[in-house]
Amino acid sequence: MMEQSSEKETRQVYDNHNDEEIEIDLMDLLRKVIGVRKKIYKAIGIGLVIGVIVAISIPKQYTVEVTLSPEMGSGKGGGLSGLAASFLGSGVSMGDGTDALNASLSADIVSSTPFLLELSAMEISVTKNEVMTLNTYLDEESSPWWSYVIGFPGMVIGGVKSLFIEDEDETNFSDKASQGAIELSKKESKKIETLKKMIIASVDKKTSMTTVSVTLQSPKIAAVVADSVVNKLQEYIIDYRTFKAKEDCLYLEKLFKERQQEYYAAQKKYADYMDSHDNIILQSVRAEQERLQNDMSLAYQVYSQVASQLQVARAKVQEEKPVFAVVEPAVVPLKPSGTSRKVYVLAFIFLSVCIVISWNLFGKDFLNKFKEVCA
Repeated sequence: MMEQSSEKETRQVYDNHNDEEIEIDLMDLLRKVIGVRKKIYKAIGIGLVIGVIVAISIPKQYTVEVTLSPEMGSGKGGGLSGLAASFLGSGVSMGDGTDALNASLSADIVSSTPFLLELSAMEISVTKNEVMTLNTYLDEESSPWWSYVIGFPGMVIGGVKSLFIEDEDETNFSDKASQGAIELSKKESKKIETLKKMIIASVDKKTSMTTVSVTLQSPKIAAVVADSVVNKLQEYIIDYRTFKAKEDCLYLEKLFKERQQEYYAAQKKYADYMDSHDNIILQSVRAEQERLQNDMSLAYQVYSQVASQLQVARAKVQEEKPVFAVVEPAVVPLKPSGTSRKVYVLAFIFLSVCIVISWNLFGKDFLNKFKEVCA
């Protein structure tokens, strides 16, 4: 018992000693901080100036978000094609295929190169009397001054190269989007990458709600571009979804005309034969008459069946078109998005104070010890 009590007393003394050392260390650090308060004040001023310069240099950006609720066409027997098939007979049907494209691919479509190339060629109204393409507008957006400083060597090298190498004429973006293999220059590729950062589409897997966000320096143009992105996205999905149905419809229309001509030819042949062999009761004449009549009936059955399938195919084209409900339209924003200028100023002030305190408390001692070791 005596030994246990002595150990407890020893621990208490040791803990009290540690607490006193911590208090002494904290007090010592506080005295050092107070001792360099003038430098801290200067650091606050320097951080304030730098923060203001950086905050002013970064251009304002505005973000517009459009929310869509796509209702994709069902592949079941309901709808217009099912209704047409029920009127035309149970034997008429069209094959139900699985959808190769659905709303979950909206994000991939918006970030695809062909989509952005077509969007770049889109004309936007900057003012009442000024209209330009999105590609031209991107060249007029401002950048922070340090981006020009960093890119100055590249600009000089590019200028020297242009003296010896002739620049190739850049093809229109919309023309390149229609080509099979797309070949872009460095400048065009850079613009496409910039658009991928400015235009983002996201899909909620639970609700299938698609959100398209566009971030530009002009609030009005951001809203116009967001609305154009939504419209073009709808066109892409509708064209892709109805492509197979349209191909089937075109094929059936061609087949319908062919079967129609065959039926008309068989009908005319039967009528001509009947007119030329009227009042003749030979058995051979009756046999030929029956054969021509059967050919005409068979041609009519095929012609009638193709006509029914064509009506179903035309109804299926309309049925395959997806319906998009715009939950939140493009609204011109009143306030800029992104980090506030106050945050930049406070961040640089805090960083400046931390650098000054760290240098005076730890940096000088570390530097002195390093010099002693080196000496």
